[in-house]
Amino acid sequence: MYYRETGQIVSSYIEDRRMVPVREDRWIMWAFLAFMFFVVPFIGNDYWFSAILIPIMVLGIASLGLNIASGYTGQLSLGTAGFMSFGAFTAYNLLLRVEWMNIWLAFLAAGVVAGLMGVIFGLPSLRIKGFYLLVSTLCAQFFHEWLFNAYPWFLNYASSGVVHLPPFHYRFMPFQDQIFDMLGMAKEYNAYVWRYLIALIVCVVLALAAKNMVRSSTGRNWMAVRDMDIAAKVIGIPVGKTKLNAFFVSCFYCGVAGAMYSYCYIGNLDFMIYDLRRSFLVMFMIILGGLGSILGSFLGAIFVYGWPILVTRFGDAVFGGGYLDTAFVENNSKIVVGTIIVVLLIYQPFGFAGLWNTIKHRLRIWPFRT
Repeated sequence: MYYRETGQIVSSYIEDRRMVPVREDRWIMWAFLAFMFFVVPFIGNDYWFSAILIPIMVLGIASLGLNIASGYTGQLSLGTAGFMSFGAFTAYNLLLRVEWMNIWLAFLAAGVVAGLMGVIFGLPSLRIKGFYLLVSTLCAQFFHEWLFNAYPWFLNYASSGVVHLPPFHYRFMPFQDQIFDMLGMAKEYNAYVWRYLIALIVCVVLALAAKNMVRSSTGRNWMAVRDMDIAAKVIGIPVGKTKLNAFFVSCFYCGVAGAMYSYCYIGNLDFMIYDLRRSFLVMFMIILGGLGSILGSFLGAIFVYGWPILVTRFGDAVFGGGYLDTAFVENNSKIVVGTIIVVLLIYQPFGFAGLWNTIKHRLRIWPFRT
């Protein structure tokens, strides 16, 4: 029988602690990664990169960051877009003002700065929880809007309040100019295919890092605090340190996602796009995808972002191009997403990730019943 743990013998503790224990799952994972890295860049076009693949990966990372704080640690947060903004502005100013800076180091610094801001705004979690903590994290949302509006230095004194990101900011490998000259390639470093590859690499690295963290003692501490912080304290877990650690890691992911949002997705910097609506959007993604699930973070991003595109494509195919206007698609998306959130909260609290795990479980015990 295929797709069974039975018969897949392990001979060491390292093999027993594999991230993906079932052999067939590992085959699917490697095939999917190979397809995304070596096939999609050659068959994809700018529309697929700019309108579908890149934003889903970027919002998936932002959802994963919020899921670490809310889903794994139980610390409610509504400042996701604010932390994304801190990351975006950090990456921009480093790439603008530091000559030797490359996009990888800028993304790393963006995550660190956003993580430190997350620790500052997460300090109330040491005293309050629940709805009150949700409101306190909202301060980050309003603080970033005031900071970047009051001090135009962060936008390089742009009078319009929006900065277009130049191609030379996309320095993603050593001796980049020489390599492109040697291969006779155009120096369009901000082409969508390069943005896609940058986003894909960051997405894979951060997803694997999150998977390993939640399997480690750090992740177990997060979940212990989420389930019952008083009991966690009794058994010796440093609750305050664990909460701040979760806020740092969560906001680190959100900061990297913010830098990716500006550099890989929209190609410009504007603090107004990191508004409260963006925070709610990411929150809806983790509710739909599944709290406390890495896969659920990406499933929620795929659905929430992909549903309007699917409705538009369906309308164009059935009724002809341009039949469904933007207002109809947006309102339809809100109705459908809201309805599905209510249904999932009632019948499947673990979201799409819970549905997927149920399907996998039934496949693995088929033809037997539960």
